[in-house]
Amino acid sequence: MNGIRLLVCYLSFYFCVTDVFAEELAVESFSQLPSHMRPNLSPSGKKIAYIKNYLSPEVTVLTSVDLATGKKQLLVKSDNEKIKIKWFTWANEKTLIVSVKYTSTQGRTDYTETRLLAVDIDGEKPLQRQIAKPKRSQRASQFQDTVVSFLPDDPEHILVALDLDKANLPGVYKVNIYNDKKSRVVRGRAMIRNWMADRQGQVRLGSALDYTHGDAGIKVQIGDDNTWHKMFEYNALKDPAITPLGFAKDPNILYYSQYKGDKKALYKIDLTSRESELVFEDENYDVDGSLIYSRKTNDVIGVYHSQSEDGRVYWDKSRHKFQKSLNRALPGKDVYLVDFSQDESIYLLYTENDFTPGTYYFGNRKEKSLVPVLDQYPALLPEVLTEHKFVTYTARDGTELEGYLTLPLGAAGPVATILHPHGGPGAREYDGFDYWTSFFANRGYAVFRPNFRGSTGYGYEFAQSQMQGWGLTMQDDLTDAANWLVDQNIALKDKICIVGASYGGYAAAMAAVKTPDLFECAISFAGVTDLKKMVSTSRRYLNSNFAKKQLGADSEDLKSRSPAYHADKVKIPMLFIHGEDDVVVAVEQSEAMVSALRSLDKEVEFIELENGDHNLSIQRNRHITFKAMDTFLKKHLN
Repeated sequence: MNGIRLLVCYLSFYFCVTDVFAEELAVESFSQLPSHMRPNLSPSGKKIAYIKNYLSPEVTVLTSVDLATGKKQLLVKSDNEKIKIKWFTWANEKTLIVSVKYTSTQGRTDYTETRLLAVDIDGEKPLQRQIAKPKRSQRASQFQDTVVSFLPDDPEHILVALDLDKANLPGVYKVNIYNDKKSRVVRGRAMIRNWMADRQGQVRLGSALDYTHGDAGIKVQIGDDNTWHKMFEYNALKDPAITPLGFAKDPNILYYSQYKGDKKALYKIDLTSRESELVFEDENYDVDGSLIYSRKTNDVIGVYHSQSEDGRVYWDKSRHKFQKSLNRALPGKDVYLVDFSQDESIYLLYTENDFTPGTYYFGNRKEKSLVPVLDQYPALLPEVLTEHKFVTYTARDGTELEGYLTLPLGAAGPVATILHPHGGPGAREYDGFDYWTSFFANRGYAVFRPNFRGSTGYGYEFAQSQMQGWGLTMQDDLTDAANWLVDQNIALKDKICIVGASYGGYAAAMAAVKTPDLFECAISFAGVTDLKKMVSTSRRYLNSNFAKKQLGADSEDLKSRSPAYHADKVKIPMLFIHGEDDVVVAVEQSEAMVSALRSLDKEVEFIELENGDHNLSIQRNRHITFKAMDTFLKKHLN
């Protein structure tokens, strides 16, 4: 490790001093959108497509580059306001398929729609057209980008799920990507919401769900009898889910995840014999990642598993060996293979660590070459960033909880600290580079990101704590984290601020209500403050019963766990930031508590981001948010 990072530690693991203090970088160094994102190789490996974010003007552009000639083409441009690029991939060597999304409004309800584009790049200028469009006699699908198969043996067609006949009951259509002619392959039926094809492009599986009663099941087609057989059945409102993940090259082998005891494990089943086999389990954590396929063999070779050494578990010996050789070539970095050419001789990998923003490399296995090609945050200097420490602490009921502690360079004893709960709450924190954490630490604050009850990855019971548990044990875990930081001589007792986004924003607001003397300040970005309103609003959507399952249905109970109804208990300054077009958590959620605080003459600031969404997709809004947090924290923690 670079000598600039050498630490002299004494008294305890957490109490360290250094002879180096961090240079405070410009806010924009952290708040800029990643310069390059999601590179994707063409089947031959001779072309690459990626997202490029420009600062002036502030636009996002899907870009392709011919690696042999250097020819660059700007394919799809987005301002991240009216239309956003959702995903893209190569259909063949000359055409990309691109999903775009935008927000629509019907009455008082905002919702997201998607469309599918085919972009040809083999001419002088790229040619763009919409595909999977409904005919005049058909209903317009809200989501038109659900690709069931890219049909590897048919480069002119793809399979797309579209509910052209009845809303939310999609059929599967074969779509020509050049003239948009469609033919129905499978008719929508029996509450099936999602379809899956095998590796040969045959539609073989449907996942059914009754939104009203929660009845769910998996139906599969076996052989050529055209009969759909029931494979798994459960109730999504009451039981642990059984999730199909994908087919092996052998079309009769299906991989799926299911709980083995309290932890999720990976299984496979022979559809003809109905015999299941455990493929991989982790006794301490859920195995909840997706399958890894080899482009060359078209078969499953592993599974993504965040708790493994490389974030992946390979049972293909050659891929495992290749991964280890890359680890040796790039020591001190987390190395992730992200894409291959069809013959797997050309590849892309991504590297990062806690204090080094991500870089993409282009590799050629035949030439044994590896060169960096794209940086995410070129303005950030690893020398002034810092690493994360994996730690555990004990909650009041004796439960051991995990988290990541980041100390600023130059920390000497207890410092001003930020408790940073994650969103979701069905999510979790990991190591690796995080631009929010790096920003706070560069400002001189210690940052703690706990995986409190309700976080995913720690088993069924742990995750189920979020069910009607907002503001209860989940919140107590955060209180216990703050007290632990003080007890461990990490945090200054009167200099702790809680900062969160989405569910983390709810937790920040709830902390100001439930433990008004514990924190010095609170910041909520896009946070929930009124659970009763959330449940009421969910009635406009299909998942209403699932919202009640998660949040609760009793009006008084919901109010008791909603910070907006208890603004009178707040004693600390608060900052609320929310996008006006957020369709995940409506801006009214922040407005409700801000209004209540202002009516009581409490110290509160509110910033409503123009055209803002839930993910800070617009560059100017990301700058506004980080500058506001910087000013607020310096005022109340320094």
